[in-house]
Amino acid sequence: MSETTIDPADFRKVLGSYPTGVCVITALDEGKPAGMVVGTFTSVSLDPPLVGFFPDKSSSSWPLIEKAGHFCVNVMGSDQQDVCRSVSAKGEAKFVGVEYALSDHNLPIIANSIASIECELYSVTEAGDHWFVLGRVLRMETVREDDPMLFHLGRYGGFAERM
Repeated sequence: MSETTIDPADFRKVLGSYPTGVCVITALDEGKPAGMVVGTFTSVSLDPPLVGFFPDKSSSSWPLIEKAGHFCVNVMGSDQQDVCRSVSAKGEAKFVGVEYALSDHNLPIIANSIASIECELYSVTEAGDHWFVLGRVLRMETVREDDPMLFHLGRYGGFAERM
């Protein structure tokens, strides 16, 4: 069987035509919030309740979240682009100006996110240049009913119903 060579630019372009939801994964690292923006979040299993996401192996934030052993998936609303830009930044300034509160599981929950899903780390599996992270859901809550933030063709946006 021969391997097909896929051009990375084509791969990104074609798969970029598929919109994804935007979440911010948060944890505490030695008392300070750590976080990363992902567009790869998905539900995985009802029994046990598992969710998953795919951090890049080169991420500087993922090792901090992994070390914590627990994380919160904050589902972003279409009006939270500023939060995504902040948390996407490199270094110490990720949470400057980002409102959050600590949950009973000691996880940062971002203010006004659409939903929060608190998890304990269940497994981490190698998946090419990413990790496939599974979390066992400990607690979840819908915070507000609003349009989710979507990422499509390199841009953030919201959902628009067609009639």
